[in-house]
Amino acid sequence: MRVRLIAVGQKMPGWVTQAYTDYAKRINGDVQLSLVELPMQKRGKNVNTEQLAEKEGKTILDAIAPQERVVALDVLGKPISTPDLADNIKQWQMDGRNVAIIIGGPDGLSQAVLQRADQKISLSKLTLPHPMVRVLVAEQLYRAWSINHGHPYHR
Repeated sequence: MRVRLIAVGQKMPGWVTQAYTDYAKRINGDVQLSLVELPMQKRGKNVNTEQLAEKEGKTILDAIAPQERVVALDVLGKPISTPDLADNIKQWQMDGRNVAIIIGGPDGLSQAVLQRADQKISLSKLTLPHPMVRVLVAEQLYRAWSINHGHPYHR
């Protein structure tokens, strides 16, 4: 199964790229993780944040394959634990579709993206820096993968 992490924002700091790449490489075999970076809309003083989220949402929707299962990361989504994520991965694999996990921009995800989502999950009630979310998701996917494979990393 392929898991694509679709994220708004490009040109991340080196530590983000290095950490994401490290965890993505650790996942192997039945799950492959890749990153799709989308451009962030230009922000300014007198800008309508809802319109920015809508424009970014259109770009996100264009990046999603029609048959992909879409998992939106949203503060209002269902909180899940790492073992829950491991169970989700098993279910996703049985479903037979590839998965797109969506990280929005600073203004969140548009209603159109949230409506397209098959699942909405929350990583935390905290507001997390978007670059860090990439690393956190890659690490948690690796941790969940290790649970499913009896790998000692999760201990």
